[in-house]
Amino acid sequence: MNLDRTFTIDSLLDGCKKGDRKAQESLYKALAPKMMGVCMRYAKDTFEAEDILQMGFVKVFQKVSEFRSDGSFEGWIRRIMVNTAIETYRKNLRSLNVVDIDEVYDQPQSTFDMGKLELNDLMKLVQQLSNGYRIVFNMYAIEGYSHKEIAKELGISEGASKSQLSRARAILKDKIIKMEGLNYASNIG
Repeated sequence: MNLDRTFTIDSLLDGCKKGDRKAQESLYKALAPKMMGVCMRYAKDTFEAEDILQMGFVKVFQKVSEFRSDGSFEGWIRRIMVNTAIETYRKNLRSLNVVDIDEVYDQPQSTFDMGKLELNDLMKLVQQLSNGYRIVFNMYAIEGYSHKEIAKELGISEGASKSQLSRARAILKDKIIKMEGLNYASNIG
């Protein structure tokens, strides 16, 4: 009999709640690649992402009995991964580069063709951002947190969150424009 993915994840949830190691291993194998993608967006490198992933799954298995089935189990796990990434960030706050909102200025907008930008290229650019910029960018642009929620989670002001996002966007835009310039030049020559 061919089981659909939802049924399989639900049956693994039941096994995990009972402490079944095989169910835990199967759940890990089923969701680790997708959750690694979440962790990579927050981590400065692959090693940190792997650490976040492992710590996140430990929390999943420790807290699985707390899952209330209000939403999807996979969404609940994703939230744990994001929160674990935020905790990792907090531990490494000493390298945070916070810029006051008053230091941010509006820059003229320039356009560029996002169609030529590959997802992997964008991921690499996001990972090059400093920790503060990367975390705020991911929380706001990818996860949909508000600046108020980001400020609360990271222990910074809303203005600092807005500033971090603004700077992250400006840096990413500059990097993309430079990348396109290099691609354009290599296509000519």
